[in-house]
Amino acid sequence: MLVAITGATGYVGSAVVRKLLRRDYEVRALARRPERVGPLRDLGVGIVEGDLADAGALRRLIEGAGAVIHLVGIIAEEGAQRFEAVHVEGTRAVVAAAKACGGPLVVHMSALGARDDPRATVYHRTKWAAEGVVRASGLPHAILRPSLVAGVGNVPLKMMVDMIRLAPLVPVIGDGRYEMQPVWLEDVAEAFALVLERPELRGTFELGGSERLTYHQMLDALEVALGVHRPRVRVPVGIARFAALAGAALPGVAPITPGQLQMLLEGSTTNDNALLQPFGVAPRPFAEVAAEICAPHATRPAVPA
Repeated sequence: MLVAITGATGYVGSAVVRKLLRRDYEVRALARRPERVGPLRDLGVGIVEGDLADAGALRRLIEGAGAVIHLVGIIAEEGAQRFEAVHVEGTRAVVAAAKACGGPLVVHMSALGARDDPRATVYHRTKWAAEGVVRASGLPHAILRPSLVAGVGNVPLKMMVDMIRLAPLVPVIGDGRYEMQPVWLEDVAEAFALVLERPELRGTFELGGSERLTYHQMLDALEVALGVHRPRVRVPVGIARFAALAGAALPGVAPITPGQLQMLLEGSTTNDNALLQPFGVAPRPFAEVAAEICAPHATRPAVPA
């Protein structure tokens, strides 16, 4: 089966492409930045140049495909890349092209915490709106909502690793008890592949790791993996909010946006982890993922806690 994919050069997209190719799917990818697709071409992936605003490119991408996997998303706004345009209008364009191409299965990546709540971040609200576009399309579909996708190349985890490696003190915003449920990148990619293979996997599914971890516990796992220990200093939430607002007004001042700070403090966990059931995937423990992430910098072989 031919699978069309958006976001193929991204962090999750690259893992999904590798997973599909190992299962002998034919893959065709949309390329907004052609200079980044060399590795995909080397793997035999078909390339369609264009972006989500290019209706012709989307039709060329999806024509003849049995499924389209839509992964494009942003975590922060920059320049013309706005949440509404990328998440909502981009999804609307993909759905329109899918309808024009005969109505293949649409597999859409959303995010844990997506909801229609005025108190939610714009990121989560636009993710919810994009889900609505897919649900209302009348097309066969599956919507996957992962928690923090953990693996080599994850930017927030790399920042945590670099802080532990290089800083004499590791800052922790607030009490550090907000919880994440980091899910291994390859487990997420497996879920996308299983949706293509199992017709009963239709609807909306939340994906989490094997355990809920506080921010402190995630730092603990990374320290064990690195073989180092750093003292931690508490940063009051009010000061963090002020710094995030300053960063929003003066880009580059703060490493976190107000929206990202809110999402961090909200946490990201699920009581309905679909990886276990109905997908039947045993999530990889975060300690093992942490060891893999930290391996290039570890002072001694990591021993998972």
